[in-house]
Amino acid sequence: MARVVVGLSGGVDSSVAAYLLKEQGHDVVGLFMRNWHDTTGTLEGDCPWHDDQVFAELVAKRLDIPFHYVDLSEQYRQRVVEYMFAEYERGRTPNPDVLCNREIKFDVFLKEALKLGADFVATGHYCRKSERVVDGKTVYSLLAGVDNNKDQSYFLCQLTQEQLKYALFPIGELTKPEVREIAVTQKLATAKRKDSQGICFVGKVDLPIFLQQKLAARKGNVHEILPTWAKFERYAADTTLEGMARPYSYTVRDGKKIGEHNGAHFYTIGQRKGLGIGGRKESLFIIGTDVVTNTIYVGEGDSHPGLYRRALKVESNELHWIDAAEAITVGSSRRYEVRIRYRQPLQGATLHMQQDGLYIHFDTPQRGIAAGQFVAWYDGDRVVGSGVISA
Repeated sequence: MARVVVGLSGGVDSSVAAYLLKEQGHDVVGLFMRNWHDTTGTLEGDCPWHDDQVFAELVAKRLDIPFHYVDLSEQYRQRVVEYMFAEYERGRTPNPDVLCNREIKFDVFLKEALKLGADFVATGHYCRKSERVVDGKTVYSLLAGVDNNKDQSYFLCQLTQEQLKYALFPIGELTKPEVREIAVTQKLATAKRKDSQGICFVGKVDLPIFLQQKLAARKGNVHEILPTWAKFERYAADTTLEGMARPYSYTVRDGKKIGEHNGAHFYTIGQRKGLGIGGRKESLFIIGTDVVTNTIYVGEGDSHPGLYRRALKVESNELHWIDAAEAITVGSSRRYEVRIRYRQPLQGATLHMQQDGLYIHFDTPQRGIAAGQFVAWYDGDRVVGSGVISA
């Protein structure tokens, strides 16, 4: 059997992953990584790293497997957190969890695991891996987890063939209740521990406070755009791919000032909470941000036209195909199912590869398309590719 290094996080999922691998007869090693030290903006009591390490050690002791610790906080700061700050400063909305998997768990951490003699690295992700041989070469695929409520394939949509080669996902065929039941039966310390939330390895944070480590608060105005704004009709009339993917562009003359905010870079398209403006029949939603003028644009109600777009664009240099052989050539189109955020039901769409990038035209308008987020496309339960939304 193989030597498998499991990323023990102190949670129930990775704990059960380690147990299952040992039951299968593998030589299992537990490796805990500490990736963040600063508690600025972290909500009190939310999954402090010290508690995580204690639980990880307790699980390793219970399973009678070796336990190691590695501090990857400097790499995490450089590759994930600095990227976050830079994207928010540009008025974009990054997804640190996708970056964390690509840059840390299946890169830096993988290299640490290989130093321990690993044949494979295992995590507690709810997803699966398959492989097939094409022209004598093994091609790996990333598949959605069996548990539709917990499927985490979206967070792994940027993995490469080389990363998948080493990856194992032992709980991908299980549901969350089944994982909990195994943990209880095996008397694992993490059996009843709550799932972590928030930013990968940082935890649940007050985002504006967290971002103020690098991005200064700055008073700006909130302007309301009415659903009757004349330009919505002009946008709707443009049925070119470029036109449908073009974000709405507002100016302060297009809407009335209704309040103030503390920095446009702290907000994202589709956001409802955090405005502090009440007295409305329906909730106000962010429909546009401008970090240059430090202005936020809002619309009332979940059906406001400013929340919905028919298409999006991914720049060519931001495209990622898990199997490069499946990349769409310029001038070609292909049907896939697509999601633009975690847990969003898959949406029917057509992908069009143009000279200036990939355009994704959805069958129905999509709510809250935000630049900086990742879009992933699927063929059934298989993740085919992904990219960063540029517009």
